[in-house]
This record gives sequence, C-alpha cells and structure tokens, in this order.
Amino acid sequence: MSSQSQKLSALSDSEYIIGNVTVVDPGKDHVMPGYVGVRDGRIAFVGKGSVPGDAQLAVYDGEGLCLAPGFVDIHVHLREPGYEYKETIATGCRAAVAGGFTSVACMPNTDPCTDERSVVEFILKRARVAGLAKVYPIAAATRGRQGEVLSEYFELRDAGAVAVSDDGFPVATAAMVRRVLEYATAAGLPLIEHCEDISATGSGFVNEGYHATRLGMRGAPSYSETLCLARDIIVMESVPGARLHAAHIAAATSVEQLRRAKDKAMAVTAETAPHYLCLTDADLGAYNTNLRINPPIGTGADRDALIAALCDGTIDCIASDHAPHAPQEKDVEFDHAPPGSVGLETTLALVITHLVRPGHLSLARAISLISNRPAKCIGIDAGSLDEGAAADLTLFDPEAEWTVRADNLCSRSKNSAFIGKTVNGRTRYTIVDGTLVMGAKQVAGSV
Repeated sequence: MSSQSQKLSALSDSEYIIGNVTVVDPGKDHVMPGYVGVRDGRIAFVGKGSVPGDAQLAVYDGEGLCLAPGFVDIHVHLREPGYEYKETIATGCRAAVAGGFTSVACMPNTDPCTDERSVVEFILKRARVAGLAKVYPIAAATRGRQGEVLSEYFELRDAGAVAVSDDGFPVATAAMVRRVLEYATAAGLPLIEHCEDISATGSGFVNEGYHATRLGMRGAPSYSETLCLARDIIVMESVPGARLHAAHIAAATSVEQLRRAKDKAMAVTAETAPHYLCLTDADLGAYNTNLRINPPIGTGADRDALIAALCDGTIDCIASDHAPHAPQEKDVEFDHAPPGSVGLETTLALVITHLVRPGHLSLARAISLISNRPAKCIGIDAGSLDEGAAADLTLFDPEAEWTVRADNLCSRSKNSAFIGKTVNGRTRYTIVDGTLVMGAKQVAGSV
C-alpha cells in the first residue's frame, strides 16, 4: 500500500481509490486482491492487485478488508409512519448501514398503510432527510391490506413504489390474486406475497410437530405456507407477464413448489430469512419470544431444504425480514408476543457463519444472495460493482468474531432472535453514493 494512502475513516473526497482490499464481486463470481476507484458517486473502475504508484486520485487504505457492493434487503419493516416507538425510518436506516445494507425495501404495514401516494412520498422524504441507506417503498396490494379493493398501482409506482404486497397477510382470495397480478403486471410491478393459508394456520403460532406438543404450544402446519404459494403459482399461469416473489419461505414443501415453477420458466422468485437457516423449532425450549416469528421456524429438515435451495438457485436470495418490536411487546407470554425479529445488523454474520464457514457456499455466491440477486428480484439498480454503477460499497471483516447483544444494536428495538450468539463477520465501513455513512464503528449523524 502506498505511503500516501489515508485512513478510510477520514474519507471526504468525491474522487478516490480504496486500495488494500479483497474485492468480492458477486456479479462476476470472483474474489481477488484489488482496489476500486470512485468518481462523483459512481464506480469508475475495479483493479486487480495493488494500487498503481502513479494513481492520480486520493488513495484510502481499505485495511485488508473485503469490499463488496452495498448489501440489498428487500424485506424490512421501518414502522414509520405510525409505529415510531418501534422503529423510525432514520433508526432503521442507521441499523441498515451498520449491517452493510445500502438499499432496503420497506413493507407497507404502517399506519396509515402505504396505499396512497402521500405515504410513499412521506417515506422517501424521511429517507432523504436521514441520508443513510436508500429506501424503496413497497405499496399495499389492496386498500388497507384488507384484500377487498385494489390500491392505485400506477399512482403508487409513479410516486416511487417498486412492488406491491399485503405483507403480514396473504392476498385474500384466488380471484383477488388474479386481479392484483393483472393490474401489477400492467404497472410493471411484482407482487410480493406473504404465503399463508389463514384457514390452515388457525390459532397456531409455532411449527406444528413434536416440539410444539412438548412445549404445550398451538402448532401451525407448514403446509399453510405451501398451500398459498401453490395457489398463487396456479393463478399466475393465467396472467401473461406476471411476476411473483414469495417472501420469507420457511418450509421444505414450499421449495418443491418453487422448483416446479422454475422448471416451467415462470417468473417466480423467492427469499428466505437468516433465522430459518440458523434455527429450528428445537430452539423454542426457553420460550424466548424473540423466536416467535411468522411463518414459524421449522424443523431441521426444513432448514436443510432451504440451504440446499439457496445453493441450487431455487430460492433466489436472503432478506432479513427486519421486524422491530418494543421491549414491552415482547416481554409477555409467548402466544401474546407479536411475531418478528430484528435482522439488519446480523444478516451478514449469520450468512458467513452458517453458509460460508461450513462450506455450503463460496463467499462470492453468499454475498450475491444479499446484494445483486435481491435487487434483481424487485428490479432495482443496486448491488453491483460494474463500472458506472452507484458507488454503494460495504467493507467487512469475514473473520471478526462478535457476540450479539442488545446494547450493540443500532435499531431502536432490540428483539433479535440471536441475542447471546457468537458469530463471525462484521461490517466496518459503509459507503452510499461515494459518501462514507458508517465507519470506525460510528454511523454518520448518530449520537
């Protein structure tokens, strides 16, 4: 590294080179020692080896870290407007960049619901004020997410929405699924489906099976998810050009449905979440309400099927399903706790700890699952190191060992399913449009 290099924590130039890094390029599926040049918020070039001695730009030392495109999370709950006591757009974006995420797509279960142009515009304005991660609103598929009347997709799209979903609820009926797909296709938007057959779930709140019975908890069958997914795939075949994205897949039987759809070359994509890859229903014994999640955490066989599906491409990406809840909401009996776990700050570490270190995936392929592949699922321009792409960059140490604690999370809520777990892999610097927004363990603008 040149003696002229500067500390990355002091980054202030608009044109510069970050050297002394291992470049992880998921788009090209390679990992190499190298450097990256940035001009005016865009990637100017990516080079192999050391920074040339005659470099004309300011050079910053990447400290031997891995450098990847900024991570992309297409399933987060920022809670604002309406539930700011759980999370705000600012605190959620702070958690995002602390975890290496430079782009996040937020779900519409806010109050008021994201079913009108004004709410989309409000979210985007608040994100601009925060000045951290880029935020992509997902609009409600139906008014109030009630499954009865379609939202105004063209108006919502023009305001900045990138997809539609009734997240938290499935689209109510097969007839409504068809209407949603027809109208969303005309507007060029994908439907992101929360796959759950409510009639099958009933009052269940953990995975139906041995451990639910042992713990005296009401079980929900995993086929609840699969029934809804199968319904949507069948309906989708009658809507040319439709795009369907299945959120937070948790069941092995759902993987089978996805494989059939992909064998037919249907435009069906899917995500799973880290908690389904790292935990099983055997972990529920402590009645830890942070493990109350919807869909419920499945069996070891479900976990193994999900990992295999990520490896063979049946499941396209990983999303955190970041779901903040206030302490008093989780400090209740298990069945009364709202479902969800925060995840923006632990996703990278869980991917490295449970997918890369055991040898399931290479580092480049694993990073692809949280960068360019989720971006493609919803059609946003993110997660790339290509020349001319936005200089959204994450520098991380894949070997860094740390223990997840409530007091080291930036999210307003601390309800992580992984509190107390020791993991490997941590973000050190996050850059958005060429500007350093997180570095030296400090998020820009935070106290």
